[in-house]
Amino acid sequence: MGFKNPGERGVPRQVAGLTAVAVLACASVWANPQPEPAAASGRESAVWAPKELNFAYQGFTTRYSCDGLQERMRDVLLKLGARPDLRVRGYGCTRLVGPDPFAGVSIKMNVLQPAGKQGGPAVPVHWQRVDLLTGLYEHDPVDAAADCELIGQIKQKILPLFATRNVDYRSTCETHHLVPGGTRLKAEVLVADERTAADSAAR
Repeated sequence: MGFKNPGERGVPRQVAGLTAVAVLACASVWANPQPEPAAASGRESAVWAPKELNFAYQGFTTRYSCDGLQERMRDVLLKLGARPDLRVRGYGCTRLVGPDPFAGVSIKMNVLQPAGKQGGPAVPVHWQRVDLLTGLYEHDPVDAAADCELIGQIKQKILPLFATRNVDYRSTCETHHLVPGGTRLKAEVLVADERTAADSAAR
């Protein structure tokens, strides 16, 4: 068994006993991705709300190193609109290097929630369409398929912490097999306007 380094991020992970299920139609979709629909126009207000979570990854097909999972989860949280001062640390890890069967992360972050639901100073925000697979794999369907179990757990445990709408999710996971083109997670999320985000990071 070997280490698999997705994209250019050098994230160690192990894929055990895999047989890639290649489908020409899926490959065509990845090679020619359709343009994303434009996010709804108009400005809104939101407040920063603190969130904490211990996220224990549970998967049979792909295993991550503790450092690799930390990096991957930090990328995901920032993409979903978490404030840049978030903290993501190893949790439950048993190995210093290499894939860890008990890899997890402890998360402390601030996320945007629509103004009126919670108290606090309001900041200008807008809805933005995000694709959690874009940018991580450079449209590589095999690397995306290897993260199928992780994406499913993000949908279940992480996405509810954020304000989202129009969620587009698909996850076709098979134990010890990869299914290229079977994983997708897109949504519209609240993100701070550029100047507001910069000011928050500076504090």
